Amino acid sequence: RDPTHIKRDTQKFNSSGNILLNNAGKMMAMMNKSAMQSRTARVPAARSRAQVRVRAAGFTTVEKQNPFAEELKKNAAYISQRGKGILASDESNATTGKRLDSVGVENTEDNRRAWRELLYTAPGLGQYISGAILFDETLYQKTKDGRQFVDVLMSQGIYPGIKVDTGLQVLPGGRGETTTQGLDGLADRCKAYRAQGAKFAKWRAVVKIGSDGCPTSTAIHENAHGLARYAQICQQEGLVPIVEPEVTLGPGDYSIEETAFWSERVYSHVMRLLNEYDVMLDGILLKPNMCLPGLDAPVATPKEVAQYTVRTMKRSIPPAVPGIHFLSGGMSEEESTLNLQALQEEMPQSPWALTFSYGRALQSTTLKTWSGKPENVAAAQDILVKLAAANSAAQLGQWKGPHPAPGGGRILQALRTGGAGK
Repeated sequence: RDPTHIKRDTQKFNSSGNILLNNAGKMMAMMNKSAMQSRTARVPAARSRAQVRVRAAGFTTVEKQNPFAEELKKNAAYISQRGKGILASDESNATTGKRLDSVGVENTEDNRRAWRELLYTAPGLGQYISGAILFDETLYQKTKDGRQFVDVLMSQGIYPGIKVDTGLQVLPGGRGETTTQGLDGLADRCKAYRAQGAKFAKWRAVVKIGSDGCPTSTAIHENAHGLARYAQICQQEGLVPIVEPEVTLGPGDYSIEETAFWSERVYSHVMRLLNEYDVMLDGILLKPNMCLPGLDAPVATPKEVAQYTVRTMKRSIPPAVPGIHFLSGGMSEEESTLNLQALQEEMPQSPWALTFSYGRALQSTTLKTWSGKPENVAAAQDILVKLAAANSAAQLGQWKGPHPAPGGGRILQALRTGGAGK
């Protein structure tokens, strides 16, 4: 073929090739555009401020859902103020009867009322006590001159609280482990208690340490669930819940390390369930045990008690909880004060108020001093206030002694089952 023809064919080829390249370029451009559109579809477009506001309106915090939220936090902070603690006087009528019987006083409603009046009208008690836990009967009782107990307490700056559980029930399994009753009708009871003047509530759960495989995971979960559900209901009804997961001190020579281990597990589980039930941690109070060895083991020193107890709290209790009010079970009146002082020395800058919620550590010597005799009321009230003052000073890390009730035996909390008592 002549060169002219070859040149012409080459031009055609080039022209055809250019056309093909142009078509390929167009196809690539279309593919890129399609890919960009696909990516754009997957990435949400930036929302306007108005759209963001509409979307955010669907999220509501627990505080916004609960009309009592700020009141609960304020009351919890008040009760857990430094230098003060709680007087636990929520013994059932049956238990109070046993205490009265120990000093030769008959268990009648009038004698129970007289005993409680002695406690709540003690002059100066409000300097050292910020809250008092009452039994159902007590919440509605009056002084001899007709004043409501709740009003007498409030006049001293002491917030009245109420025990709301109805006692322990033995769990199946034969190990003697328990769960706590009282969730049925709790919301209605809380409404009534608040109307009567109660500011907070208390629910006791007991986890037993034993050589027969206790505590079991079932017992830990059951009691943590009950405490969380109770706390949720209380906050919904405007009462600050005191959460009391007691790792009970019982027979056995188990070490303080073992008590600390199980206490840490129990408290951590309770805190997790409180969060799952949307309980505001800054609107609760905690009432745990101090870490102590078994009853058949050598008594731990205050320093040892403080070290293991503080370590346990650091590992399991969020700093949002305003107050940790230790119970006095397993300690004498003097030990209760010594150990409380040691806690402050171990952790002087704690995020929580490490304070007390003592029953018999404030009442035992007071009751013996009174013994049901009207002429002993003033002396009994004097010893009560001195005991409260000693523990107040210990909470501040300032107690020097001597103790108002030196010596004495260890105070044990009974594992009562079958109902809260009558």
